[in-house]
Formats: sequence, structure tokens, C-alpha cells
Amino acid sequence: MLNEMFANSPIPVLEQLVNFAQARHGVLASNVANIDTPGYRTKDLSTDQFQAKLKAAIGERDSGGVGSLGGGPLVSGEQIASDPFAKVSDNMNNILYHDDSNVGLEQQVAAITKNHMQHNLALTILNSQFRLLQTAVSERA
Repeated sequence: MLNEMFANSPIPVLEQLVNFAQARHGVLASNVANIDTPGYRTKDLSTDQFQAKLKAAIGERDSGGVGSLGGGPLVSGEQIASDPFAKVSDNMNNILYHDDSNVGLEQQVAAITKNHMQHNLALTILNSQFRLLQTAVSERA
């Protein structure tokens, strides 16, 4: 009964978003850590692939199938190397610098900030969902 209650709520979707933002933050932080490494190419997790996979899992869940939303994270630190969805892709959007690297501090800080805001938004909504469930369970409507 409890699994059904969670499965039909936005909680599993928010959980996947938090997991993705956490994994992406690690990759973006690695870019900043290697800012002075000659020849380093920035990396990022594909938000488009994540959104497509999340949409497919939601569609499968809504059609009555067993979606992968509650069955573990769609992306995690361990899955980055093994899961083709979570494959860290080269990001070719930056200018090459004199040391043949393409790490721009401003772009990386902007990406980290945007990712941080998405993470915090998902956590805020998740927190409100749990408060709603707590209110329903305690019958204090």
C-alpha cells in the first residue's frame, strides 16, 4: 500500500531529479578542479538524455507498466561509467585556451549555479510533498 501511494505521487520523479543533480554537480566540480590542467576538456551529463529517460519512465509508469522510477536511481556516481545514458560527454561549447584546454571558470560557475538551483527546487518540492503526506497520515487537514 505504501509503495502504491509513493508510486502515484511526484516523489519518485523528484528523487530522480535530485540524484541527477547530485551526480552532475560532481562532474561540474571536477571541471573546476581541473581548470589549470593543460589539455583538459570539460565534461557534463546530458540533461536532454536524462529528461528523455525520465519521460519514458513516467510514461511507462502511467500506462500501468513497471517503471524504473522507484527501482533505484536513473543515474548515480557508480552508474556514470557503466550506464550509456549517464556517459559523460565532451562539451564542445567553450573556446580553446592557449594551454589547449576549454575550461572557462565563468561558464562552469554558471552551470554549477543553475544545477544547484534545480537541486534546491526539487528538494523544496519534495519536502512539501512529505509534509502533505505527514498531514494526511496524522489526519490534520
